[in-house]
Amino acid sequence: MIGTEIKSESLGDPPALQGRWTICAMLFVATTINYVDRQVLSILKPSLTGHLLHLQPLLPGWPTFETSISLSDQQYGNILAAFQIAYALGVVFAGRLVDRLGCRRGYPIVTGLWSLAAMGHALVNTVFGFSVARFFLGLGESGNFPAAIKATAEWFPPKERALATGIFNSGAGVGAILAPLAVPWVALHFGWRASFLITGLFSAIWIVWWLIRYRKPRESMDWTRGEVVTGPPAPSVAWWTLLRYRQTWAFMMGKLLTDPVWWFFLFWLPQYFNSRFHVDLVHLGPPLVTVYVISTIGSVYGGWLPKGYIKLGMTLKRARLAAMLTCAVLVVPIVVAGGLNSEWLAVGLLSLAAAAHQGWSANIFTTTSDMFPAEHIGTVVSFGQVAGALGGAVFQPVAGHVLQLTGSYVPLFLYSGCAYLLALLVLRTLAPGLRRAELVA
Repeated sequence: MIGTEIKSESLGDPPALQGRWTICAMLFVATTINYVDRQVLSILKPSLTGHLLHLQPLLPGWPTFETSISLSDQQYGNILAAFQIAYALGVVFAGRLVDRLGCRRGYPIVTGLWSLAAMGHALVNTVFGFSVARFFLGLGESGNFPAAIKATAEWFPPKERALATGIFNSGAGVGAILAPLAVPWVALHFGWRASFLITGLFSAIWIVWWLIRYRKPRESMDWTRGEVVTGPPAPSVAWWTLLRYRQTWAFMMGKLLTDPVWWFFLFWLPQYFNSRFHVDLVHLGPPLVTVYVISTIGSVYGGWLPKGYIKLGMTLKRARLAAMLTCAVLVVPIVVAGGLNSEWLAVGLLSLAAAAHQGWSANIFTTTSDMFPAEHIGTVVSFGQVAGALGGAVFQPVAGHVLQLTGSYVPLFLYSGCAYLLALLVLRTLAPGLRRAELVA
């Protein structure tokens, strides 16, 4: 497989499987729904902090389970930790599920689980209830990226994978854009419970679309001759033996160090704008939308960036690493965000950092297909997602304690600015040149 990959790369862009961009569009929509679901609570959080929010029934005549909720920073951090612990636990099984059942059957299962959990938030009436609902949301959402990366590896040639990943990963930014636009309006007009129910319909439509449209390519294209041939199977190895390879740990450490920063952006920016610049729920949309519009552009451009470096004469893997270095450097200015007094200067730096993260994410996910055969990508991605979720599970309650005790975001932004350069150093040390793992059955 290594020889075929090198030979095909040397001949430039080969013909590719027809219909692959439709697959990419479906992955984009799923990721958008995924991120809308996980954003709803963070957008409502400023309204649940520091004062009592009177909860109205969803529809006239429906019972109101309680009269008010008050949610502290520490409680919110613990709720986020419940989500990320579940995410870490679930992703191990989700990756194996997708590898065993395939993307066509496995992806709708995890999508259905997270959608039911997201709607379940509308049924709770205590902080503990939010924690339970968040836990099951984490279990379901853990399957999105293992399934999406595996589908990308099945349908796209190596040179297009980072771009395809960048496109579907931009759904994270689009979801984060749609959430602050829709959630406040829905909450103010129909009550907060309706905010958790709105995505359920879209998830159901997506699942039907996926089951009708998605098929795994039974054969892979011989890019060198333009013919269809059966690809050689990867060695069959026990899933846990993949932890023996340095390449697995390189990916895991990269996710462990950088995923908490993205979780921090997703879960704490509404609170940051509220506490630092006194932006309330009604006016929260413009700054958040700006950050995530730019992050969406960064995801697509970051996925394209390796092709730009290839045009300068770099090999594919050197171009991948150069793109990751570019993204890591662009995050560094965020270190000063904790002390800013200008709301829109903060928006500018956060937009740059979020865009750079998404570009980084598109490329670090694609390193799995650089280093492992497609048959094992779901499992390797799941290991990285576990590491990233555990990092977030530690980071979120720490952030809550830091803010509760000091009221300062400075330490959190200092870590955020340095994390990517550190992660790249560790990745290049453990997997020099993104060398392909030599699997032994």
